[in-house]
Order: sequence, then structure tokens, then C-alpha cells
Amino acid sequence: MDLNLNSENSSNKDQEILDRDFVLINEYIDGDDSAFEKLINLHKDKVRNLVYLTLGDSEFVDDISQDVFISVFHKVKEFRFESKFTTWLYRITVNKCRDYLRKKRVRSIFTPIKDSHNELGVKAHSENLDIPQLVRAGIQKLPEKLKVPLILRDIDGLSYKEIADQLECEVGTVKSRIFRARESLKLILEPYHRELSA
Repeated sequence: MDLNLNSENSSNKDQEILDRDFVLINEYIDGDDSAFEKLINLHKDKVRNLVYLTLGDSEFVDDISQDVFISVFHKVKEFRFESKFTTWLYRITVNKCRDYLRKKRVRSIFTPIKDSHNELGVKAHSENLDIPQLVRAGIQKLPEKLKVPLILRDIDGLSYKEIADQLECEVGTVKSRIFRARESLKLILEPYHRELSA
């Protein structure tokens, strides 16, 4: 009984968020510029987190997030209200991250590779080990096709269906990639198992 109540409460909350986003979009389309600002303020932190976790590069988080919202500004009047606004927003964010990574790969061809004694960039078995940073660094080692669904599911809390919609693939593919991402992350973090379990 409690589980059903929790599920119902969660569903009601999702509907409230959906309604709120749709109301703000309609208000903006009707000429209320402040509604767009409210919409952005509601979602900007999630976008920044997704950009940071996807890229692992805090230097460009603000620039890419700004690009995302510029795209939203230009395209929001074309929003069809067929899915959650966040699903549409995250798809734009993922695409902007992909564009950045594509350009970065091209630039890296002409840039000398830096030597690194520790791929995760942290000192093993240190008493001052930064666990969140260690996990973020581990996530960065994953291929993009595994990293993005893992972030969307385990950090942003999206459903498998929402992730599938964003990435334009089957739900089964999303589940498979998330499973592989979790298993790969376990292997990457295995040398730090003692610290992570402490």
C-alpha cells in the first residue's frame, strides 16, 4: 500500500513539473519574456551538472550551458508539447556536449599527449582522497555511449524511457548500456575499493 502511495505521489510531482514547464513555455510564446527566464532558472543547474559530468571539464561548463540555452531560446517556440520539456532540453544538452567532444578530438590530433602517472588524477590510498572527484574521474574514463545514459539515470534520475527518447534508441539498449557502464566503472574504481567502502 505504501509503495502505491509513493508511486502516486511521485507521479503527481512529475505531473506538476510537467504542467509548470508547459505553462511557462506557453506564457513565453504569448509574449511574457520573464517566463523564459523562470524556465531557465528552474533547469540551469541540471544542465550545468550534465555538461560537467559528461565532459569532466569545468572550464567550459558555463560556455556550453550558455550555448544550450541560446539554442533553447531560438527553438522553444517550436516545442511540440509531445514530451517533457526536460527530455527535449537534455537532448539539446547532450548534442552540445557531443559537438564539443568532436571538436576537442580534432584539436587533440594537433596537441602533444601529456604523460600521466595516474590516469584518474588522484593519489591512490591517500588519506585525503576526494571520493566524489574519484568517481567523477572514473565516469570520465567511460566511452560516451555508456557515460551519458549512466549520468542521466544514476545522477539525474531520468527513467529508461526518457533516456531512450533523448538518445533516440530502444529502452533495452539504454538498460544494456547502463549495466555495462556500471560494470566498467566498478573495474575502473577497483584499485580504490577500500577507500570507497570505508
